[in-house]
Amino acid sequence: MSAPVISIIILAVMFLIATLLPVNMGALAFVGAFLLGAVFLGMETTDILANFPGGLFLTLVGVTYLFAIAQGNGTIDLLVRGAVRLVGGRVALIPWVMFVITAVITAVGALSPAAVAIVAPIALGFARKYKISPLLMGMMVIHGAQGGGFSPIAVYGVIVNSLISTTGLDASPTAVFLSSLIFNFLIAVVLFIVLGGRNLMSSRVGHFVEQAAEARMAVSVGARAGGDVAFKGFGSGIYGPRDPAGDGLQATATRGERIPQLVTVAGLIALAVIALGFKVDVGFVAITIAVILALVSPAAQKGAVNKISWSTVLLICGMLTFVGVLEEAGTIEYVSEAVANLGMPLLAALLICYIGAVVSAFASSTAILAALIPLAVPFLATGDISAIGVICALAVASTIVDVSPFSTNGALVLANAPDDVDKDRFYKQILAYSGIVVVAGPAIAWAVLVLPGWL
Repeated sequence: MSAPVISIIILAVMFLIATLLPVNMGALAFVGAFLLGAVFLGMETTDILANFPGGLFLTLVGVTYLFAIAQGNGTIDLLVRGAVRLVGGRVALIPWVMFVITAVITAVGALSPAAVAIVAPIALGFARKYKISPLLMGMMVIHGAQGGGFSPIAVYGVIVNSLISTTGLDASPTAVFLSSLIFNFLIAVVLFIVLGGRNLMSSRVGHFVEQAAEARMAVSVGARAGGDVAFKGFGSGIYGPRDPAGDGLQATATRGERIPQLVTVAGLIALAVIALGFKVDVGFVAITIAVILALVSPAAQKGAVNKISWSTVLLICGMLTFVGVLEEAGTIEYVSEAVANLGMPLLAALLICYIGAVVSAFASSTAILAALIPLAVPFLATGDISAIGVICALAVASTIVDVSPFSTNGALVLANAPDDVDKDRFYKQILAYSGIVVVAGPAIAWAVLVLPGWL
């Protein structure tokens, strides 16, 4: 039995065990990587560990550590209030603001994971504050990032357009960009409707403040009856007291609390500027800023390390290590070549889109695009099928699945889920949604962009 076939069997067994038993999929993946690599491929353990995603590990740990500190010292609350002012208190606009922000960040050249790493924690803070579905908010951030990812100056766009230029095929950077942007926007519209966005249309920040005021009144009455100190303001609850002058929320932070918050805001700005503007690894930048904040205010970072989502780190790093061994086994190339040699261009295009979607849900979208576009060249060069249509469909299919909890973007959303969200349930929601996207996304992209032959 060949190594690719064995690897597929091991992968299927891993999923079966993780489905039936409460075992972390990442732990199973490490075992699978060891068995496949050491037992069946004869790899040294050092070669297996070379596939460990050290950069992603640092990104997950650094970003979640930084935002745990920011949440602990009240900075996230400060940012939430500022963004609420920008949307005029209209809760329904908040998810769309996050979509647009991440789309713009990636469209001007930032890596998608870097944009998601910066925006997702703030967006999920909004979800907690204003009772927005965390799944809706997290997916809006990811689809926004992917929507802008194929602009001619974005990373995805540059890679795809450069690959096409070396093949002699017709290229259309505008078509690739707009295909991704429109698909992700339409998905965001569906998510907004299905996940409660319509119920937010009539909501204003004042509504939530009134709810908080009622809760404070109840606490105050109970406290007075028991002889305790009454409610003290923003630092004692989720919402602050009414602001007679403006947006309905007012911070009552002391000077000692305000200084760490200002330093944290400066740190978050520095994270965006250094990581996005100077292309420095977001993980290193995030953990450096987090350590600086910890030194500035040791009390504010108490317990922040414990808030890092270690189970998510294990899950993602284990799966990506296994995928690296899969590539060593030649599994991805084996499957891709089998599809490309079918001799039926339309069917081959559909299967290529599915391969891109399935593999990208677990591995790098950039890597899979770089691998699949050259493999598609032989049947695209015949002229029997629209090359631009296939490239656009492949670009969409390979990136919309980054909502998967096994991809960098999905992992960042999962790791930054609000404290009051059941992480296991949230993981299953993201997994179910990404499954729908993997199953339906490539077929829809193929049916719209390839089958009609209009591109």
